[in-house]
Amino acid sequence: MSVFTRVTESEVSAWLIRFSVGSVQTLVPISEGIENTNYFLTTTGGEFVLTLYERVPAEDLPFYLNFTAHLAKSGVAVPSPIADRTGGLFSILNGRPAALAQRIAGHPVMQPEARHCALVGTELGRLHNASSAFRARISNKRGPAWTLSTSRAVRPFVSAEQNTLIENELKFQRDRRQTRLPNGAIHADLFRDNVLFDGERLSGLIDFGFAATDEFAYDLAITANDWCVTTDGEFDAARLFALLSAYVAERPLTDAEQLAWPALLRAGALRFWLSRLYDLHLPRAAELNTPHNPAAFERVLKLRITQATRWPTELAGAPA
Repeated sequence: MSVFTRVTESEVSAWLIRFSVGSVQTLVPISEGIENTNYFLTTTGGEFVLTLYERVPAEDLPFYLNFTAHLAKSGVAVPSPIADRTGGLFSILNGRPAALAQRIAGHPVMQPEARHCALVGTELGRLHNASSAFRARISNKRGPAWTLSTSRAVRPFVSAEQNTLIENELKFQRDRRQTRLPNGAIHADLFRDNVLFDGERLSGLIDFGFAATDEFAYDLAITANDWCVTTDGEFDAARLFALLSAYVAERPLTDAEQLAWPALLRAGALRFWLSRLYDLHLPRAAELNTPHNPAAFERVLKLRITQATRWPTELAGAPA
């Protein structure tokens, strides 16, 4: 959530005329993240998050916004998008598609314990269950085609050893994806900074900018690779079991998903290593930007390869 497109209070005030949310009181830029421009917006009618989409084409926005609206109506803890007086969920502000969503109370927990991971697992399982009734589909913009093109783009900036690691993993993942797994709309970026807690309560899953149609278990693997690791990339057994056991209480995995679990963990690590390499070496200009260190996910990928983490036998049970 960086600031690539600056907007003023007067510009937002003019844009807000189409909504029934009152007049602007404060507008504060949000510096975290790397994809879109975001502001905390307070009006006389409440507190909101204003997002200007920097990379998402306008024709793709209905998928993202209708997905979050569907999840909110299904009882999943997500911020509801705010429709304007015509029923539209986005319109153009300073040359960018822009949308308004309710601001959810709470803060990220950056040093999670097992109890936090259990709450995340439950909510992610509920999200995937609700997704099964969401019919719209969109290809994953960070899927196999992007992985290949990004690996080529970062090749000049990494060592021969790192290039070999990337090439070997690309081949492994191409072979792995021959098996079709249960899929639907997923979050695809459910890191610690994209989950809010209000006291002991999980109050919201946020930032659906990478949502796409992809494998549910892959979404779970992405989440595990962030929520359940120590600083050196190893899994914390208690946190991992808490996440997975809470998830399967909502949505049990199929036999094929359980078998693919080690490979899915590797796929998630590769995706975020490549994106962080790209953002570090080929950054976009922004007034506020905080690229992440790619080395963390390089370590995670190497660990997932050398120490394959099998699906816990005690959670195998009867497949969905």
